[in-house]
Amino acid sequence: MNGKGGRVRTFFFIALCLLLSVSTTLAGVWAGFALWYQLQAPAQIRTVAVAVLALAVLAALHGLWRRRWRPLLGFAVLCAGMLGWWSTLKPSHDRVWADDVARLLHIDIDGNHARLTNVRNFDWRSETDYTVRWETRDYDLDHLVTADLVLSYWMGPAIAHTLVSFGFDDGRYLTFSVEIRKEKGESFSALGGFFRKFETVLVASDERDIVRVRSNVRGEDVYLYRLQVAPATLRKLFVGYAGEAARLEREPAFYNTLTSNCTTIVFDLARAINPQLPFDYRLLASGYLAEYAYDVGGLTPGFDYAALHARGRITERALAAGNDARFSELIRVGIPGIPGTPAPAK
Repeated sequence: MNGKGGRVRTFFFIALCLLLSVSTTLAGVWAGFALWYQLQAPAQIRTVAVAVLALAVLAALHGLWRRRWRPLLGFAVLCAGMLGWWSTLKPSHDRVWADDVARLLHIDIDGNHARLTNVRNFDWRSETDYTVRWETRDYDLDHLVTADLVLSYWMGPAIAHTLVSFGFDDGRYLTFSVEIRKEKGESFSALGGFFRKFETVLVASDERDIVRVRSNVRGEDVYLYRLQVAPATLRKLFVGYAGEAARLEREPAFYNTLTSNCTTIVFDLARAINPQLPFDYRLLASGYLAEYAYDVGGLTPGFDYAALHARGRITERALAAGNDARFSELIRVGIPGIPGTPAPAK
């Protein structure tokens, strides 16, 4: 009987140790990344801090399996201190921002009239050579007629940056993009985006700026799809972006690679209009967002997805268009749903 009881106690001890080992390791990994991305110190000091943390994790694990609890309790106290420090990290509008995200978008809507302050219209010659232009623009929402989904691929087929471009019946396009708000000298890090490294900014821009910089300057692969959106829904989506701009003006927010990024915010706006939209893994693997939009009936009907995808690739057309004033028109040649594009063969 004692032998059986001893085996049960051993089993539960091993199970507990395995659970605590996994928890301790995960906590250590999180704390290490938090220190690396948030500790305001030179790289050498951050390296030492992470090394000391790793030693604390190893000591806790070693003590755990030898039934010495003090190292584990010490590590738990260290984690509690880390969480307390983490809670003090707050987003801010008051930093030395990179030029392309230096200004916050402001949108005033009065009836049918929308006035946007700080619309970006840079002339990009390279990543570091550009003409800075911020503009105030006026739009009549009664003349809002289309919306296009733009996906710009920068890291394989599963990851794309998501933009929504609104079209007006006078031929103008206005593109919204939720982006990281980089400080001068910073570059994007997907891992850093999990650890409060960046704030969020909403950019409204001319397509010759925000689409062309991705296709022609950064060498990204860009696709454009015409969305099937009713006029009333178009207006609600546009107003939703205005609400997002106002929220970010009032209260800065951290960018999160997984939960608060360029794709999830678009989905949140769309779901506010249609609560029946299903959640899907493709909202996280943003490179497949167009396929999701197709499956829920959001893209041009009458074409299969393969045709929409193939004909929606605008990279070569953008490169050929360059800084042409007709950039928006030229990149849309042949895209399904655009007037003048032939219907699919029967």
